[in-house]
Amino acid sequence: MGSASARRSGRGASSPDRCGAPAPGRPLRKQRSSSRRRTLSAVHLVRVRRFAHRGREQNLMLLQAGISGRASESRRLFHGIPSDAVAREPELMRRHRTTARGALFLFLVAGLLAGTAAARSGDATKPIVFPVLGAAHYVDDFGAPRPGGPHQGIDIIAAKKSLALAAEPGKVKFWTSSASAGCMLYLYGASGTTYYYIHLNNDLTRANDDRGKCVPGTAYATGLKDGAKVAAGQPIGFVGDSGDAEGAHAHLHFEVHPGGGKAIDGYPYLQSAQHLLFSAPKGKPFTLELDGTVMKPGSLTLQVKVSTVHAWPMGQRQTKLRRPLLLNVPDTAVVQTTNGSSTRTTTILSARVGQTVKIWTMPATASLKTERGDDLSLDAALVLLKTP
Repeated sequence: MGSASARRSGRGASSPDRCGAPAPGRPLRKQRSSSRRRTLSAVHLVRVRRFAHRGREQNLMLLQAGISGRASESRRLFHGIPSDAVAREPELMRRHRTTARGALFLFLVAGLLAGTAAARSGDATKPIVFPVLGAAHYVDDFGAPRPGGPHQGIDIIAAKKSLALAAEPGKVKFWTSSASAGCMLYLYGASGTTYYYIHLNNDLTRANDDRGKCVPGTAYATGLKDGAKVAAGQPIGFVGDSGDAEGAHAHLHFEVHPGGGKAIDGYPYLQSAQHLLFSAPKGKPFTLELDGTVMKPGSLTLQVKVSTVHAWPMGQRQTKLRRPLLLNVPDTAVVQTTNGSSTRTTTILSARVGQTVKIWTMPATASLKTERGDDLSLDAALVLLKTP
């Protein structure tokens, strides 16, 4: 799913008419940290005072260990001081006169700056949710020549009426007046990035009947309202071929506009995106039926490579996944082996690597963690190990 070996549609999806498009959200600013330079300067002060005040070695080592969690780096620098630096100690002391209290202040400031910059950097690079649920194929066709100019997005080939998902939390706006884009949607992400979902469905059947309108239930997710706030991974539309993609293979033309500015190549975003096992409103009860093979059994856990997932009661189904998944196997779970004609109770430790397995998860309530299939976010209710 989401592989780079894509089948290309016969026609390219061109960008929509941007006239009158709503103002984008706040820009996504790149953060650059200058904490490393401050940290190394503080370490240098520790070196100097180490040679000037050998009687305070223990206290300085404690300070050294508190520099932004870089104790090992500090020790390497400390032991790597050249001998001529010791000979020039009086000169260095004149150039770097400070107190232990001042050095400690620098340590704290450097640590605070490093932590803040790291936190901001983490927010800026947080992976998006892959915008299509189920099997999808794409290549990096951003900038490819098209009749209307360079291609401004990535075409994600998927089955007609596949669910289009919100890449991140944000606010949606319907756009229906572009002949080239067809049924389109803007997602103004909470990060400040704006995403374009273009060529959404306009067919009432599986055929290319072109009888539908750009309305919820056809192009947009059932019950979704224009201007609504959405959660990451929430269904917001259906993949189709509206606009100038009419008659081509159904696909989602997906654009990424950081800060609401010009489109950039969305391929790296898709390559690092999080693929969901299923999609459901937060708090909705669900259970999953999983098919795959055993990767690693544990006393209370089981890692499997999932090939197929059915989500109930949503009726969602995905195949050909090859997706690693780590589940809890509590004491209350039923573990059985079967050869097709007989079944017997066993333990999870009897599972063999590569063995075919079917798992039903315990009923739970939907969250982004369970939708993604985060490690140990799902509990097994029944594990059926198949034997020849």
